Amino acid sequence: MIVRRGGVADVAALAELRDIEADELAAFAGWVAAHAERHLPFVAEEDGYVVGAAWLFVGERVPGHGSMDRWYGDVQSVMVREECRNRGVGAALMAAVLDEARARGLLHVTVHSGRRAVAFYLRNGFRRHRQLLLWEP
Repeated sequence: MIVRRGGVADVAALAELRDIEADELAAFAGWVAAHAERHLPFVAEEDGYVVGAAWLFVGERVPGHGSMDRWYGDVQSVMVREECRNRGVGAALMAAVLDEARARGLLHVTVHSGRRAVAFYLRNGFRRHRQLLLWEP
């Protein structure tokens, strides 16, 4: 298995993992291209076949606290094909995402997880944070 940065060439596989229908593929490809600087896809491949993906959103915080350069990350849409789960694919994707975060010097990385995946993120170095608040309309 190899994990690498994904891109426009991987749009079909990324769309399939996100359950994006064929009639929305062109719009999704446009979105991936338009957001390439801030939404970074990573793909896991086995024998040239994409078996999983994870996205790192890179955002910029308002300058302050003695720094004009305050970037953070958010893990989004981690997906591993069902038949490939429990083989280290997700962990390899998370390692690549977090390596990218370190290389970019991000202040922190967040993830908004479903209940079933919380243990996965805890195993991969995330921790619960008491100050995270959420507002929903």
